[in-house]
Amino acid sequence: MASSSRSEPPEDASFTTMDEKDPTLIGIHCQYTYCNQLDFLPFRCESCRGTYCLDHRSETGHQCHKAGEWAAQRRRANLSTPSLGAGKMMAEVEKPCASPACKTLIGTSLSTSVHCSTCNRDYCLKHRLKEDHDCTNLVPIGARVSKFDTQADNAKNALERLRAWGTAQKASMATRVLPKPKSTSAAARVVAVNKLKKTAKGDDKIPVEKRVYLYVEAEAATTSSKFPSGAFYYSKDWVMGRVLDAAAKSLQVNNVNNQAMDEREKLRVFHVEGGRLLEFNEKVGTALVSGNRIVLLRGVGPAVPDLIDLTRN
Repeated sequence: MASSSRSEPPEDASFTTMDEKDPTLIGIHCQYTYCNQLDFLPFRCESCRGTYCLDHRSETGHQCHKAGEWAAQRRRANLSTPSLGAGKMMAEVEKPCASPACKTLIGTSLSTSVHCSTCNRDYCLKHRLKEDHDCTNLVPIGARVSKFDTQADNAKNALERLRAWGTAQKASMATRVLPKPKSTSAAARVVAVNKLKKTAKGDDKIPVEKRVYLYVEAEAATTSSKFPSGAFYYSKDWVMGRVLDAAAKSLQVNNVNNQAMDEREKLRVFHVEGGRLLEFNEKVGTALVSGNRIVLLRGVGPAVPDLIDLTRN
């Protein structure tokens, strides 16, 4: 006999549980030809309306001769349900294309509308692309015009000042006499690094495997130092700002980076082999290798300008 402990069938099942509270229901024999088992909690097939036990309740279980009928009935019921927007007139959604020169009526059965999320307007198929309706020069609908214009002006000013900064940097670096990297063989570089390691000074607490050995110079044109150059080692985990502080202290160069607001008074680190100014937050192990040469310069400005600062008036 089928068990009386069972869960409710899922919503999309082809069978339903018969009401066990019916006082006339004292058990029904399964109508599957090869079963005929008495079941006190039978199931009704929603396709053929037959009654079956737990084992043969599905359409495949009793080889239903009307398989799929329940699903077809559900589809017909869903199609007969009014859809959202039913009853609305076409005139409620019809409107002209947002392009000023276009007179096409969109939102009709013949001409669909395409929404541009950038300018928040609706266009016909001909003007749906941004370049076709001059999207970049339109203020988005709903946006604050003054704020939009201010942001555009700030971006334009920042770009102009960035170009001016680049021109000034080229002119400034062209007037400086900086050391150039020497072309040497790999074997000669190994010998030079080994010699450098014997004379370089630094913090004894830095593990040997983390030391990067460098030649350090102070540019005579912009910095006054007691010692014009020296050989030092720094940890590969240090950032260039810390290297600059240590190098300035070793060469006895006046370092006012922490107090000065004017870039003309600040020191910067120039990497000879790389041919560029190094950022204060760059790691030694990433930017430099043993045997490289760095130069302390004053008044050359940041390695890269602050683009956020360029937008401020």
